[in-house]
Amino acid sequence: MSKAAQKPVDGAKASGMDLGSIGDLSALMDAPEAPVASSGPLILDMSLIDEDPNQPRKDENPGFSPESIAEIGATIKARGVKTPISVRENPDDPGRYLINHGARRFRGSKWAEKTTIPGFIDNDYNEADQVIENLQRNDLTPREIADFVGRELAKGKKKGDIAKEIGKSASFVSQHVTLLDLPDPIAEAFNSGRVKDVTLINELVTAHKKAPEEVTEWLEDDTQEVTRGSVKLLREFLDDKNQQGQQESLAEQALREARERTGGDEESPEGDGEEGAGKGKKEPENDPTKLKKAIVQVEHNGRLARLMMNKRPSESGSAWLKYEDDGEEFETVLCDVTLVQLLEG
Repeated sequence: MSKAAQKPVDGAKASGMDLGSIGDLSALMDAPEAPVASSGPLILDMSLIDEDPNQPRKDENPGFSPESIAEIGATIKARGVKTPISVRENPDDPGRYLINHGARRFRGSKWAEKTTIPGFIDNDYNEADQVIENLQRNDLTPREIADFVGRELAKGKKKGDIAKEIGKSASFVSQHVTLLDLPDPIAEAFNSGRVKDVTLINELVTAHKKAPEEVTEWLEDDTQEVTRGSVKLLREFLDDKNQQGQQESLAEQALREARERTGGDEESPEGDGEEGAGKGKKEPENDPTKLKKAIVQVEHNGRLARLMMNKRPSESGSAWLKYEDDGEEFETVLCDVTLVQLLEG
């Protein structure tokens, strides 16, 4: 055996180690390796973490609502926390940590009944950093979300499954699906950045289905500011116009039925005896098919009522009715009324 092959043994002896006293080395060879430090996130015990009482976002913030925390909690329960939180050592309570940023992930992890959370320790952090972090966070745009949903749908996934995966409601996904196939005037307003609010887009789409020409004309006015208030006024205008059309249709239907019952002749104005005849007015004909005074009978909430033609409603699309059974007079919208028959008063 060469001197080189003997060096490990000689080295052990030279250092005062007796290999014979070590015993069986197989146990050491099978033992697990000691943990090796890495640059990755730490796994922190959540019971040692406190939220910063001076953080800029308060409990009233929409991001801290029970619904919002449940959404992020559902994703954490299914997939875990993918972005580690940032904490700093608590100077007033050694061994504990304060959250720099990641309070929603921390609350979501509690909701998901987690006991640990990945995180980094950053002691060089202050309140200004917290504000900057929230102000400069760039969320996904509605178009980016819609494109993602579109890709997932193309893979054959259902809306409910997509909603569950991203921790949002089914209505959230449905609203963004609408962005994938917008009517031309609304698509132009959205693509140009004139309208960015997904809720407003969906309200415009609903209005466009009922009155496409009016909504198109409204959007073509470049001076028209598109806000929640203006879109609300637009929809109220279209609703009033629709109700007015229903009211006019009901009146036209009543008049048409009256004419059919009278043979299609206009009711001649009554003369005033011989004086009236002297003025060229025709004497009323004794025609049993004519109605001297028409009463429009309708049904409301399963009860018969009559339309009060001599009482002005407070708004377009409404009318005054009088119940037949107890004489109660009230105002209601015409869309809740069913025409029954015409009677002679």
